[in-house]
Amino acid sequence: MAPTHEAKNYDHLIGKLKGLSETQLKAHFTLYQGYVKKLNEIRSLLGSTDKTHPNYSYDPYSELCRREPVAFNGTYLHEAYFDNLTPEGDASADLKKAVTASFGSWDNWIQDFKANGGSAHGWVQLVWDPMNKTVMNNLIHTEHHAGLFTGVTPLLVMDVWEHAYFFDYQTKKADYMTTFLNNVNWKVVNERFEKVK
Repeated sequence: MAPTHEAKNYDHLIGKLKGLSETQLKAHFTLYQGYVKKLNEIRSLLGSTDKTHPNYSYDPYSELCRREPVAFNGTYLHEAYFDNLTPEGDASADLKKAVTASFGSWDNWIQDFKANGGSAHGWVQLVWDPMNKTVMNNLIHTEHHAGLFTGVTPLLVMDVWEHAYFFDYQTKKADYMTTFLNNVNWKVVNERFEKVK
């Protein structure tokens, strides 16, 4: 039986993020909680739905299996996103060295990170690639499971779906991405990097 996931409370972020309003954040928290609810619902149904006629075209169990990654990633990507917010610290020397090795410079990485974010709605992650022992950017687009690289570990996660910024920025996604980078909790990102490098 799959475990039940409990939504985290991120109210502590309200008032601490320059450029992201209480209205924006509360709407985003509600959306995140919806993914947690759907993940638990899908997992419950997977445990009780008939598995004897799986089918690519359609079967209730098959459809639940296909939708579980959307709710799962929608839950955990939001948690990684909220967890790496609250401006604190700076990127560590080791992380900057890894970013420079992959992108040529810190500024080149920022440009590439934002370019990924401007390329689609979805998510952008700076990830650790254990196969090549390097960092790279990963654009997850269309839905929360489309474009996700296998085997990588998220270091920095940015939500670029409209729900993450529309109350405050309307269609000015580039301004939101700048705000996001100004609100990164580098202490959290550095800790993620230290665990995997």
